[in-house]
Amino acid sequence: MTAPLTPPHRPSSDDHHDWQKPPAGGGSDGPLGPHGSHWAPSKAEQESDLGADLRRAGLVLALVTVSGALLGLLWLWLAPRVPLVSDNTAVFLADSEGEEAIGADGTFVLLGLAFGVVSAALVFWFNRRGGILLTVALALGSVLGPVLAWQLGTRLGPTDDVVAHAREVGKGVIFDAPLELHAKGALLAWGLAAMAVHLGVTAVFGPREFEGEWGTYGGWGSPAAPASGAGGPSPSEPVSGGPGPSSAAPPLPPAGE
Repeated sequence: MTAPLTPPHRPSSDDHHDWQKPPAGGGSDGPLGPHGSHWAPSKAEQESDLGADLRRAGLVLALVTVSGALLGLLWLWLAPRVPLVSDNTAVFLADSEGEEAIGADGTFVLLGLAFGVVSAALVFWFNRRGGILLTVALALGSVLGPVLAWQLGTRLGPTDDVVAHAREVGKGVIFDAPLELHAKGALLAWGLAAMAVHLGVTAVFGPREFEGEWGTYGGWGSPAAPASGAGGPSPSEPVSGGPGPSSAAPPLPPAGE
């Protein structure tokens, strides 16, 4: 007997794309249907999320920038002073071999690195979801904050009119030179530390994006083996038209006949 010619049931091509069809009656503002294992957000939800992200980014930008005032006050307090002295004809360094000027730049760099680490950690702690807008706000604040600290520290420090200050204190009296930032690259310390720490903690502790198993939706992937008795040909039965015999071979006659 030949094997049955009825092929096993196979889903139509439309069955494979059922997950792409929008729900009945769904408009442009409604859900768009499942993509993988989640539903695409509606237009209203996307606008709401964008508004919330913009508000959070603006708050981060303002707070990080304003915290530069604290950096400026700490720099003014901790930076070493450069001693000057006058003989009524000129102003000289009281200690020609001193390193106070370099110490002021180094103090600013160390404070900037500390502020960058703390600001990035706080931003991630309160906004674990992250996002490009939040990262941009942190980067801009990390640039504006050091500039504010630099301007505040120099303005609140000793006057930059050295000649008038020397005449005021008198001959042979040591006074402090203006607080200056000679290495302008120190302004980048805060931003570099903030970006490195924020990207690092986001990569390690941040939420993971879902990766759907696309091969399991809508009949995709490996087809399941047909069940026994489902109408498909069994491995031991040849298919009609194939090279196998159509019936079993007859038994051999006994020997001697």
